[in-house]
Amino acid sequence: MFATSDTVARALAADIAAALARRRRLVLGLPTGRTPVPLYRELVRLYHERRVDFSRAVTFNLDEFLGVAASDPRSYRAFMQRHLFDHINVPADRIYFLDGTVRDVDRECRRYERAIGRRGGIDLQLLGLGANGHIGFNEPARALIAHTHCTRLRPATRRANAALFGRATAVPRQALSMGMATILHSKRIVLAATGSEKARCVNRMVNGPVTPMLPASFLQLHRHAEVWLDRAAASRLG
Repeated sequence: MFATSDTVARALAADIAAALARRRRLVLGLPTGRTPVPLYRELVRLYHERRVDFSRAVTFNLDEFLGVAASDPRSYRAFMQRHLFDHINVPADRIYFLDGTVRDVDRECRRYERAIGRRGGIDLQLLGLGANGHIGFNEPARALIAHTHCTRLRPATRRANAALFGRATAVPRQALSMGMATILHSKRIVLAATGSEKARCVNRMVNGPVTPMLPASFLQLHRHAEVWLDRAAASRLG
């Protein structure tokens, strides 16, 4: 547990920098949303201070909105460019995204799974935590889909992304996302959650049963899953 969201970001950025220094070629799974923004800002700072090198890193983003082009400023690809990729030295051919504009969604999902496999799987998967317990765009459901897939977004998730689109009703109703098995096959997982609004969900994720109605609870099944919290997000933990 850390005092603030900024201290979470600094510590996690230092951890990632150390992992890159040890291995050089590191396959990273990356999230979007508000929580990782301070982390990306810190990674950019470390890069400009020449304390981290991304030239041999490989990245896979968790998800993308269906029907939104990579060039659209509201896309998750554009989000990642603004906050991270435009400012560091990951080669373009080592950055992987789902294409939200494809006609054949199933084919695109299979392509992504194959790409992850060809890179040897994800070494370090970073995650945020949705207020309803989703990770990636794996929404609460009676059953979860194992691999990369198209999913229908719940109203709470669309509201959480309203800032990108101006209003919740403009947020696409569907998205492409890595599935839970894809995420759980990562060698190491770090979920970061900050702020008091995540505290109840954090407690359920850590102390509650493993259930598809709270997708993040499946992290309990992973041998090398870590939860990095600030004091506010940890406030309901016993």
